[in-house]
Order: sequence, then structure tokens, then C-alpha cells
Amino acid sequence: MSNRLLRSLPSIERLLERPLGSRLSAELGRDRVRDLLREITAELRDQLTRAPHSSANFQESLTEEVERMLARRAAECAQPSLRRVINATGVLIHTNLGRSPLARQAIEAVAEVGANYSNLEYDLSRGERGKRETHCQELLSRLAGSEAAVLVNNNAAAVMLVLNTLAEGGEVIVSRGELIEIGGSFRIPDVMTKSGATLREVGTTNRTRIADYQRAINDRTKLILRVHPSNYRIIGFTERPSVQEIAQLSLETGIPSFEDLGSGCLIDLSPYGVKDEPVVAESLKSGISVVSFSGDKMLGGPQAGVIAGSRKIIDQVRANPLMRALRVDKMTYAAFEATLRLYESNTADLEVPVIRAIALTREEIGRRANLFCESVNQSTNGEFTAKIEEGASVIGGGSAPEVKLPTMLVVLEHSALSSSSIVEGLRSYRIPIIARMERDRVLLDFRTVGQEEEDIILDAIKGIAQPAPQTAASV
Repeated sequence: MSNRLLRSLPSIERLLERPLGSRLSAELGRDRVRDLLREITAELRDQLTRAPHSSANFQESLTEEVERMLARRAAECAQPSLRRVINATGVLIHTNLGRSPLARQAIEAVAEVGANYSNLEYDLSRGERGKRETHCQELLSRLAGSEAAVLVNNNAAAVMLVLNTLAEGGEVIVSRGELIEIGGSFRIPDVMTKSGATLREVGTTNRTRIADYQRAINDRTKLILRVHPSNYRIIGFTERPSVQEIAQLSLETGIPSFEDLGSGCLIDLSPYGVKDEPVVAESLKSGISVVSFSGDKMLGGPQAGVIAGSRKIIDQVRANPLMRALRVDKMTYAAFEATLRLYESNTADLEVPVIRAIALTREEIGRRANLFCESVNQSTNGEFTAKIEEGASVIGGGSAPEVKLPTMLVVLEHSALSSSSIVEGLRSYRIPIIARMERDRVLLDFRTVGQEEEDIILDAIKGIAQPAPQTAASV
């Protein structure tokens, strides 16, 4: 019987001419559909050859089976590689999930500039060529409390550019306790080497005093570097010079000071429980010559690195030939400016998603979680049970590692399915839902879930509880 089925495998050309093949060829391209059909028929041929007894299970024609497989694979091919997901983990700045989502105003600004021509490098007042670096400069300088500022493509680029501009061929003094590594194997010593500067370590891992910096200064010293420990904390018997001490030493010696702030907060978030994250303007007000920070972490904007400080230093940075290689595009400028304007209007806590999520109280999250649990328990015929319990959200993204924001978690359990199966089912939904799994339990934290996303999660849970009937023939 298997030989008869093998002979009845439809030809690829005939399949391409059928309605499904013609439609998919128009959507994906005829060559792509032909390749998919070759893969499918090869698999069926191999399966029938290796397990001829399974051919008895065929109740429908091979043509219908091939077309079912083709439809599924074509749908998978049509999915973009970079897709929207729902973040139900409670990690606010989730690096793997794209860090901070953009505010509505930033998205609108990107759409406007991206869909049309713009004055990216055109001076409208003079009617001649302009410089892209002028965009956002005044607004950013005002919010950061700096004389000048410039954008590059991320904070790693900002650190590299400042070190190369100010310290190439010379020494940079930095505490041993600040030689950090962040995600993606980004190490301060490695970046310093690539910048052309020489590292001069001072102090010890847990204790460094201002006197250590003073003793290290010599004729080759070009920069004093202070690095904010974004993704770790050393506790116990510790000491490090304050920003004011570093700034004073810089003033006394004439050697510029540079602080890598990492996340970069434009406003004080301590009222929401996020402490020890420095506000950009405070560092510059203390006398630090130049700072750098990320745009897509605590600030809540697009991926970018900000360099802010004295006009003299920023002008030097702009003149560096590396600036062209590290500059940002028009859509980044558009999103960044729109985000900054929300800070200027004092509406960041309402409009910037990451700030809004930080500001949510446990009670607000608990009310939503309670209603959601009721919906799950009522709509899944007892297959799923949902309850709430106390938990904690985290900032993530190498920011505020000790901060735990009180939250209420939705705990999902199924009468027959394992936790890993539930997590996989949520992740396989048409809009993938990324949940947290702890102690073999599935947890959803609504601090990072938009209210408009709750119905999507509920639909996914219903789909897991009542899966669609299997229609494909068993081969």
C-alpha cells in the first residue's frame, strides 16, 4: 500500500497550480512555495518508506495532506522574525524582550518621520545643509542640566567615544571596584583598550578612597572615570569616593572627570521605591565634566547613548571621526525628542510606559489580577485555576539590582498540564506571551502587562484549555 501512496504523491508543479499554491505564490513568491513543497513531499516520502504500516492510517488524499502542511508552514514563513510579545514576567526593562517600550507619542513621531522626508540634515531657517546633531540638543541639555549633549547609538558607544576623544594614548584612572561587566560581555577594561586609552586601576575591589586617585595621577593621566554599578552591588565593608570628591579632584588637577551612569534617570524615582539610581542633572551639578547613559532603560526612550557635559568636551566628541560611525538615525531622534517632551511637561509618570509601570501600586495591580482570576476560573470549565499571591517585580536591564517592587501575581495551574506545557502554550500563541515560572508554577505579573493585553492572555488560556481539534492525518 505504501508504494501505491508513494506513486500518488502529487507533483509539485500541479500543487503550484492549485488555488492554495497560486495564492501562496502571490504572497511568498513561487520559488519559496516550491521549496516548501519539496521539503514536505520529501518528508512524506521518507516517512512512508520507513514506516509503511502507518499508511493504513491515511483516510484522506495525499494532496489534501500536503496542502494542510503547506498552509501551516507558509503561515510560519509569513511571521516576521522580530515580533511583538506580551511581557508578563514583571521584569520592567527586559533586555531580551526589547528593554523599555516606547510611549504612544514617541511611536507617532517615528511613524511621521519614517513615512516622510524630514529635515534631518537640513536647516529650515537658513535653507541650507544642517547637522543632525542639533536635534534634541537644547531639550536634552535642559533636562540633563548640561551645557551641551549629543546622541550616539547606545551607551557602550558613548563610553567608547568619550574615552577615545579624551584619553586616547593616555591613562584613565578607575577604581577596581568599578571594572564592571554588563550583559553581552560588555567589559569596561575591554572597551578602554579598544578606545586607545590605558587603564590605571586604583584601590581595591571593595574599598577605594579619593587618596588612591590622587596618588595615581601622573603626566600621562588624561581622564578620571567613575562607573555606576548598574547591575550589581558590593555590600559590607565598602567605600568609594562621592561624585563631589571626584569632581573636586578634577577641578584641582584640571583633568576631566567622566561618569558612566548606565541607566540614566532624568527624574528622581525614589518616591516609587527606586533608590540609589543617580539623577543625571545631580551628577553634572556636582561638577562632573561629562556623563553618559542609556536612552532605552530608565529613561524609557529608544535605544541610544547620551553624552552630556561641558560644551568644550561635547564639541570635541562631535569632531571625533568615530562620531559618524556611531550616530543615530532620524527615527531615533524622533522617538527620543517625543519622549523628552513628556519629561519636560511633567507627564512621564503617566505617558512613559516604564515610569508608569514603576509608579503602579500593589493595590492597583491586585485589583486587575483579581478580576482576571475570576475570568479564568469562570471561562475554562475548571481546567484552569487562577489565584493571586504577593510577589515582587524587578527593574531589570542592568538597573537597580536591589530594588523589589511589591506586586500581586496571578498563579496559573491546570488540572492535567504541567507548568512547562502552559508556559510553552502561552509562548506559542499568535501574540507570544512570556510568563514567569517559579517552583514549577506559572506566574503572571500585570505590572508589565497593559490592560488592553489582558483579554489576549485570557484568549490564549482558553485556547490551551480547549485546543482546536486535530485535523491533519496521522502519517
